[in-house]
Amino acid sequence: MQFIIYFIIFSLIFYGLRKIMRDWRERYKQFDGQKHERDLKERDRGDVIDLKADKDGVFRPDDEDK
Repeated sequence: MQFIIYFIIFSLIFYGLRKIMRDWRERYKQFDGQKHERDLKERDRGDVIDLKADKDGVFRPDDEDK
């Protein structure tokens, strides 16, 4: 009988933790999506310079003009 009670308690704790983790994952996915959208909008601005790595590994402005 004790085993069943312990099993029920641990099961509830386990499923509660799974729900919390699932909710956090979804929330952080939303934050990442918002950050990605912000980055895309910022990239389209005219005062942002695109840097590309040259053969020597140094990042330099791209040759193309915006």
